Amino acid sequence: MHAEVLGGVQRRRRWTPEEKLRMVEETFLPGNSVSRVARMHGVAPNQLFSWRRQAASGALTATRAGGEVVPASEYRALEGARAAAHAGQEDHGERDPARGDLAGGRSQKNAVAHDLVAGGRPVSAVANALGVSRQHLSSARRKAAARRRGRPPLPEEDLVARIQALIADLPTYGYRRIHALLRRQARNGGPSAPNAKRVYRVMKAHGLLLQRHSGKGDERRHDGRVAVDTRNTRWCSDGFEIGCDNGEKVRVAFSLDCCDREAMGFVATTAGISAEDVRDLMTATVEHRFGRVNRLPATIEWLTDNGSCYTARETRRFAREINLRPRTTPIESPQSKGIAEAFAHTMKYDHVPSAVKANSQRLPVMSQCGGHQIYESA
Repeated sequence: MHAEVLGGVQRRRRWTPEEKLRMVEETFLPGNSVSRVARMHGVAPNQLFSWRRQAASGALTATRAGGEVVPASEYRALEGARAAAHAGQEDHGERDPARGDLAGGRSQKNAVAHDLVAGGRPVSAVANALGVSRQHLSSARRKAAARRRGRPPLPEEDLVARIQALIADLPTYGYRRIHALLRRQARNGGPSAPNAKRVYRVMKAHGLLLQRHSGKGDERRHDGRVAVDTRNTRWCSDGFEIGCDNGEKVRVAFSLDCCDREAMGFVATTAGISAEDVRDLMTATVEHRFGRVNRLPATIEWLTDNGSCYTARETRRFAREINLRPRTTPIESPQSKGIAEAFAHTMKYDHVPSAVKANSQRLPVMSQCGGHQIYESA
């Protein structure tokens, strides 16, 4: 038995392809084993097993054809350079016909194979000719068209007509109120009511939703004319609040003529202005201009904001009984009753600060003189 002893620092032993093939062939001789041959030549058994696998795949026969064998590190560096060059060609719009072009995650060869199969070519013949997976081509060929998930939408023509009929009478109703009305119709024997989500989707698709409030409060333009040229044609009313030194708050409601701007009447209370107070103000205003009459000789407009005391049902009914025509301004549009707003501003910031405001009993009361508003002590 021959053994070689290596002393000192030695470099890694290099075996030529011929030596590797000879040792691999010795392992197949009768009476030999991989371990015995490895001990004879001083090679690790696992290394010899690796050479046997390479010989079976033909990797150790390259030298017989005169090919040049390079180290694995140089081979990997060469492959990296080729990949970088291929990426540069793709960036400049070029492509390598030998390697194929990537498009949507598939190589050009796979794209050609799918086109041939879609054109009626046999799957097996295309797979063998181009070297692609036959199972992949078959599964792609059998792939069914994507189905719509969920049930198909219901017809919308009847629902749109019902919603439009409701909105025609109630243009300020949103989809939640419309859904409530549809449910009420269903309880009264009408068609079945859809759910709220479908009502929202249908109204959104047909532009029937209300405009969202952005919170910016865009200023409304007032192009009309509040003042009139004839007395007793339009009266306006509004209110303001006065804070006393002892913490009490006095709330005042008044009435003006939009022609001569005379303050014709007022009511004051430490509680809130109620609908009954507004009706008393109407009566005082009529008596100031026409005396004790039950009804005005001609219809006069009564212009106010949308406060609950002015829009109450009893207040509007009483106004029509005495021949007043209630008129309210648009929401968030104080310009539509600018005469009343200007009077309230003048009273609060010009006259009230100079008056004695110890309590509600000593607060001056308002009167009128020749169309001008003044204060006199109570």
